[in-house]
Amino acid sequence: MRADRIFAYGAAAGLIGDLLLGDPRRGHPVAAFGRGAAGAERRLWRDHRGWGALHTLVCAGGATGAAALAARAVRNRPAAAVALTAVATWSVVGGTSLGREARAIGGALAAGDIDLARERLPHLCGRDPQSLDGQQIARAVVESVAENTSDAVVGALVWGALGGVPGLVAFRAVNTLDAMVGHKSPRYRRYGWASARLDDVAGWPGARLTAVLAVAAGGRPREAVRAWRADAGRHPSPNAGPVEASFAGALGVRLGGTLAYGGRVEHRPVLNGEAGRDVRVTDIERAVRLSRRVSVLALVVCAAGRSAMGRRVG
Repeated sequence: MRADRIFAYGAAAGLIGDLLLGDPRRGHPVAAFGRGAAGAERRLWRDHRGWGALHTLVCAGGATGAAALAARAVRNRPAAAVALTAVATWSVVGGTSLGREARAIGGALAAGDIDLARERLPHLCGRDPQSLDGQQIARAVVESVAENTSDAVVGALVWGALGGVPGLVAFRAVNTLDAMVGHKSPRYRRYGWASARLDDVAGWPGARLTAVLAVAAGGRPREAVRAWRADAGRHPSPNAGPVEASFAGALGVRLGGTLAYGGRVEHRPVLNGEAGRDVRVTDIERAVRLSRRVSVLALVVCAAGRSAMGRRVG
């Protein structure tokens, strides 16, 4: 069986597995990687970029190397290769859990339970929930759904199409390290620099594909393109900017603005400010549905791209 078909069948099975099962409460491979990365940090941490780069190399390189060995072991057994791709895809994507958390917060807001919504928000993003009212929580949820559609699904599929199982694992390892050490706190400003920059590079193609697919699937293509072109470059993140701006235009809402994150206050530019309105609780469900459509389209595009790449190489 050709490699492109192995990826297509395995990635589709993995996404179906995520849809049916979501993330396990215990024993998730990404959680195990996180524990290993935390253990490596305890041994390697120095307030120095070089030691942080070594941490990134050890953790991301080790996970990718293990995935490459596993893929090599099944390369002559198509059924096993499809199964390995399916398990790897299910392990690294998180679209179903993303949607569940977003809907849980939306349900709490709809019921008027602001305390429950604040309690659940840290499961989805790193905002300071105590400083947010209901509308601000709804906006934070929509922004997180947009950004994590790229980080939790599309980016992984892009690198899976490019590199098979090692590509899937490498992307999730880099993205997880960025979440752990890639922020600008005093402890990680230098130590996490390598992880943050590598995540920017790894996330670049997935973020652009996510933005394109949000334009195609959102029902408001002109508005989405206009918001992307006008506002994406003003966002402090080179990858979150296009994704959040295109989602804002596609949903007809305003995103961005002042937020509290990681113990500091940020004043981010407003995305789709002229044409959009304030986010409502009902927009959370609309964002989750758009995320699901984008994820399915991403699978189709990545499988087709892998097939075209295989034919060209052949």
